[in-house]
Order: sequence, then structure tokens, then C-alpha cells
Amino acid sequence: MLTRAFFYGAACATALLLAAPQAGWAQGAATMPAGSTSKAADDDLQAAITKSNAYTGLMNRTLRAIQSWERYGSWVDMKKGPTGKERYITYGLYSLYDVAGEIKKAEEAMAREPKLPAIDETMGRYIKAYQELAPLITKAERYYDRKDYRDDNLAEGQKLHALMVPAAKTFLEERSKLDALMRVYKRGLDQRELASIEQREGKSARWQVRNIMINARAVMDLMPSNESPIVDLKSFNAAVADYAGAVREMDAFKDKEPKGVPFIESQASSWLGKLRDFSDKLAKSKGDVRRGAANDANWIVNNYNTMVSLSETAVRMSR
Repeated sequence: MLTRAFFYGAACATALLLAAPQAGWAQGAATMPAGSTSKAADDDLQAAITKSNAYTGLMNRTLRAIQSWERYGSWVDMKKGPTGKERYITYGLYSLYDVAGEIKKAEEAMAREPKLPAIDETMGRYIKAYQELAPLITKAERYYDRKDYRDDNLAEGQKLHALMVPAAKTFLEERSKLDALMRVYKRGLDQRELASIEQREGKSARWQVRNIMINARAVMDLMPSNESPIVDLKSFNAAVADYAGAVREMDAFKDKEPKGVPFIESQASSWLGKLRDFSDKLAKSKGDVRRGAANDANWIVNNYNTMVSLSETAVRMSR
């Protein structure tokens, strides 16, 4: 039995910095129940989940490079580079994680079924871009952490800046492409998982959890960011309506099953109420989150992450 890995989207690594510097959101885990009536279908879905998990694992860990680059950009003028006069030069950069294992798994997955030409090729370019940027970030992180710039009048810092800017640009472009492709792929995979669970168990507690989280993530895909602070209200409200339908489905299940869906019911309902409040505020500001709705947006992100954790517990308890 495989469990789908969380996915921290690059777009959301920077999302809602309007109020929360470390805002980020996770895609909920999903399970692949055993005992299918079609072994071939099961094997195909298992292979797809394995590949998705390998790619997701690398994307999660390399998100640290984006966070490190954002920290650097918070104190340096990207056009001029470091001068030594920056007020917050001691912020430096974040150190990166060791991702050798994740890169190996992703590269192996690229060669395995199912073949996903667009995603596989983009993943290859993404790995290459990361491998070019990561050593530069590591050098810069050590340079600023040790305050070596005090000895060379920022000579090395300026050299590193000139190398990092184009490398980061390429890396972020490939990340954006990969995020977009993986979101589409995961939506299809979600529906296959949901259908597989229903085939075996009906609309069970496990199905309810997955249905809630799939629809919740669809809402999260439309949340604003620093780069795109204006929400498409029509699409957002449609996603909220679909999520509300999933909550009602869960309510109907609870009416039939006294145990209901423990751990997530209350959180899922509260989240819906907050989404509606958020939508009302966005309507007054023509969709612009910067005009009085940033705190609500961050509450939504933080509580979505809580729902992800609770959903995993709910799935384990339902087995």
C-alpha cells in the first residue's frame, strides 16, 4: 500500500508573504487500498503513485533553495548586488538540505513507467538547474555566515551574486513549469485514487477524507501570492462551492455512520466558514488580498496545513 507524499508548491512557498514569511501549504496524503478487482489497474496506479512520490519528494526538499534565495533577496538589491552597507546583511542565506537521495530517486523514476514526457523532461531540466544553483547558494551561505565579506570588501560576495542571479532565474523558471505540470497530473491521479477507494469500500470514511482534501487543495491552487495578489473570484468561488459540496457529503456520511470522520470534521467545517468570510472580503476589494484580507489568507493556509496532518491521522484510524 502506497501513501501519496505531501507536495509543497513553489508558488505557495512565496504565497502570502504579505503577512507570513514562511507561509507554505501541503497537498494531502492519499492511500492506495489493497485488494483491487483489477490487478492490472492496481499495478498501474501503484506505479503512478510511486513516480509521483519520487518527484514530490525532491520538490519538497529543494523548496529550501527557494526559501534561501528569498531570504537573500530580502536584504540585497538584486540589481546592484551586495555593497556592505545593507542593514540586514547578517541575514545571509539559509543552508540547503542534502538532496542526493531524492535526486537519485527522481532520476530513477524518470526512466520508469508511466512515461510522462513533458514532466519527465522538465524534471531533468529542474535537477540540472538545481545542481547549478545549489553550490553557489552553499558558498554564499558560508560566506555571509562567517562574515568573510569583512575581509575582502564584498569582492567574493559580488562575484557570487553575478553567478547566482542567472542560475536562480533558470531554477525558478523550471520550478514554475514543473509545479504547473505536476498540479495537473496530481489532479488526475487524485480522481483515480478516489475512484479506486470507492470501488473497494464505497464512500467510506477514507473516501470522505480524500474527497475533502482533494477539494480543499483545489481551493488552495487559487489562493493569492505576492506575485499574484488578485484572486479570480469566479474561479475561487466555484472551488469553494465544490468544497462545500464535499463537506455536505461528509455530513451525510456522518448521519449514516455515528463515528463519522474523526479528527477532521470540525476543522473541515470551520475552514469552509472562513473561506466564505474570505470570499466576502475579496468581493469588497475586487479580489485584491492586500486590501484587508491578508490575515484571513494566512489563517486559511495555516489551517489547511493542520487539515493535512489531521487527514493523515483520520485515514490511519479508518483502516
